[in-house]
Amino acid sequence: MTVPIDPQTMADLKIAVGSRGWIDDEAGIAPFLEEQRGLFHGNTSLVLRPANVGEVAAIVQICAATGTPIVPQGGNTGMVGGAVPHEEGGQVLVNLSRMHAIRVIDSFNNTMEVEAGCVLADIQRAAADADKLFPLSLAAEGTCQIGGNLSTNAGGTNVLRYGNARSLVLGLEVVLPDGEIWSGLRGLRKDNTGYDLKQLFIGAEGTLGIITAAVLKLFPRPRETTTAMIAVRDPTAALELLIEVQEASGDAVTAWELMPRYGLELTLKNIPGTVDPFGGPHCWYVLGELSGGASAGHQRASLERVLANGLESGQVEDAVIATSAAQSGALWRIREAMPEAQRVEGSGVRHDVAVPLSRIAEFIDTATKNARAAIADMRIIAYGHLGDGNIHFNLSPHNQADREAFLTRREELMGIVHDTAVAMNGTISAEHGIGRLKRDEIARYKSTTEMNVMRAVKAALDPKGIMNPGKVL
Repeated sequence: MTVPIDPQTMADLKIAVGSRGWIDDEAGIAPFLEEQRGLFHGNTSLVLRPANVGEVAAIVQICAATGTPIVPQGGNTGMVGGAVPHEEGGQVLVNLSRMHAIRVIDSFNNTMEVEAGCVLADIQRAAADADKLFPLSLAAEGTCQIGGNLSTNAGGTNVLRYGNARSLVLGLEVVLPDGEIWSGLRGLRKDNTGYDLKQLFIGAEGTLGIITAAVLKLFPRPRETTTAMIAVRDPTAALELLIEVQEASGDAVTAWELMPRYGLELTLKNIPGTVDPFGGPHCWYVLGELSGGASAGHQRASLERVLANGLESGQVEDAVIATSAAQSGALWRIREAMPEAQRVEGSGVRHDVAVPLSRIAEFIDTATKNARAAIADMRIIAYGHLGDGNIHFNLSPHNQADREAFLTRREELMGIVHDTAVAMNGTISAEHGIGRLKRDEIARYKSTTEMNVMRAVKAALDPKGIMNPGKVL
């Protein structure tokens, strides 16, 4: 049974956003309701598309007065069902894609003020046009929006050097659950005047308020970039190489991405234009990137020395260092297309865990053993951001015919992998968030004290429980 939205509330909300700011026909609403992995299918009778923070505030004020639940949405590229409404309806979906202005770039302060609906790739380009770098980078950057990136504390490939989304924000503008606007758009790196309120909303997945704008950190644009695909003996060798390259190059290592042979094979099979950079197969690969100021080839020379030593010691089996931007892009395409290649192959059970770097190899071995003890005949892809401990540990059946039966054991398999990560002082969500997919899982792994503090914060800011209900908590 579908829960309706009160007709008078719908009428008031439509007035608040004007004729261009709402959609209420089934065909128009449909694209906003499909979660990327197909695990959740939402339902609503009204999508609102506000054009400015005032309209967002008006929406929230109406919903607060009537007790109408709100689901904020950015580019809807999330992996945990956090940006789609529940199946029973009754929730208003607020999509921020019309709020896409880049308000100010301050080159002296190395900051950029942007609205929440800005597509991440557009922010990256605007920074580059100003001869700056905004380093947040992930596979969905062509469609994801910065409001969603901040609301989920997105990670990506450059966390090793620059940190995740939480580390890249100096200020926020947020519409609170009562409709009041908090303007914290200060581009200050030092402000020791009480609680750092912006951090409440980063990673909260829209459950405490709606982020409408942000002041982002910019960095000097790298003048030299060195990209290499390295065939390594095993994950332990990949970690050893990372430490050695960091010691040889200072803080120049930007990314250090681990990939197994099976993941590479899926990408070559399913993504047109991808090419194996090596003449023969290897069990494990690292895609590494170093970047920084102009240094007359110092980065490349440092990397070459480490790789030469690695070849002698057996850590390295082969390596290709890109000699052009096009070749670098081709190497990155292999890594960035790996999630897409898995989607083409079919659904599976995917994980976004993190453990201390010192335990990554142990985690991969132990989680593989534990998962195969439950289902012996399966394919396992363990890949991801080796430099920050984030491993995407994904499971799928060998045969398409077995997929439906395999997926009935999703919860069992998730529990096995999550238990393994947490036992190693890890986490069940490194960068994708909690949403609906892991909402019940976090109660198993967080202490009662942690859960009570989170609930207290939610109750204090959103006492009516209208902000993205049923997500995270």
